[in-house]
Amino acid sequence: MTLPALPAKAAYITINNAAKRNALSLAVLRDLKSQLTTALTGSSGRLLILPTFDPGLLEKLEANDPEFDWLLSAKKWREERATLPNVLVLRSEGPVFSSGHDLKELAKLPHEEVKETFALCAEVMHLIRHSPAPVVAPIQGFATAAGFQLAMTADYPIALADTPVRLPGATIGLPCTSPSTAVSRRLGNGLTYRLLATAEQITAAEANASGFIDIVPVPEHAESTDTAGKAFRERVAWVIDTLAKGPGQPTALGKWAYWTQIGINSPGDGYEEAARWTGRVMALHARADDAREGIKAFFEKRKPEWQT
Repeated sequence: MTLPALPAKAAYITINNAAKRNALSLAVLRDLKSQLTTALTGSSGRLLILPTFDPGLLEKLEANDPEFDWLLSAKKWREERATLPNVLVLRSEGPVFSSGHDLKELAKLPHEEVKETFALCAEVMHLIRHSPAPVVAPIQGFATAAGFQLAMTADYPIALADTPVRLPGATIGLPCTSPSTAVSRRLGNGLTYRLLATAEQITAAEANASGFIDIVPVPEHAESTDTAGKAFRERVAWVIDTLAKGPGQPTALGKWAYWTQIGINSPGDGYEEAARWTGRVMALHARADDAREGIKAFFEKRKPEWQT
């Protein structure tokens, strides 16, 4: 299934292992880390990733801590990220999005390199999770084990309703405990444990009770996979184009605030504390150039001219 050509300010991050079902071998993980690092490194050589998802860091942001100046200032954002994309798109070729770790390779590697493989996988997931550019994952085929984790770590997974997903490790005595971290945070604890324990295969539509995956319905009476593929490509293209056209700095700060507030815990469900905290974030955000431009454009009844 072909994916759309990208608009300006968008870039592909490619799983370069189509011949082996896009398995996440040690070499592939190293390559993914390299691609992501390049896409997230500013002109000064700094790796520009979102800070820890910790509510306590808001005080540093409010105090204009220079460590995070690129995240708060349109001028600094442009200086650091003028040539960097505002949206990243995970892609792979063939009928399998990713089959997860290369089991044949893992069986042959010495223990230290097995540890390196899993540590490197965690690093790749960290870079995706903390990328200031939203990461879209068009799941064009079967996503299993760490491949399923990769798709669920992205900010915006998209899949056809009948796309199969699975955590199969239990069938070989190696439960998918690492992949389940991302899957549980997307799909909920109950469903994830069911998949972890039984290794059963389900479809993206069945997995999506939480609404965290953008499900593209399979057209009724489709005469060929081309019809479904066209619907998938059109939805992917629309999402990427929408995100790429938006302002980068507000989107980045918004992503940080969203994932941070989800982790806020206090008596009850944490809603009141999260609401107070996000109110402070919005007050901080209102100082930003793009926010001021957006408000001004609204009242002047014109399209905003984003600076980032």
